[in-house]
Amino acid sequence: MNRPAFKDFKQKALDNPEVKKEYDELTPIFQIKKELLAARIKKGVTQEELARRIKTSKSNISRLESLNNTYTPNLNTLIKYAKALDCEIRVSIY
Repeated sequence: MNRPAFKDFKQKALDNPEVKKEYDELTPIFQIKKELLAARIKKGVTQEELARRIKTSKSNISRLESLNNTYTPNLNTLIKYAKALDCEIRVSIY
């Protein structure tokens, strides 16, 4: 079976205006999740440890970091997450 490369599949999907619109709307959420995960890994902290630090469950941390759902964390949650990793949140609107 000859499957298309992901890059080709993605480009074909994004040629559809409806798919492109949804993709563009989700991009900021996915970017935030990627940055959260990268910060936690860089600090060498497990999901369990981070959950303990911010007094929540590991499953909440997992859901927060997951790219497979569109859960949108509130700003207070992001601030707690960052502080628990000795990081800070910066917001830019441009």
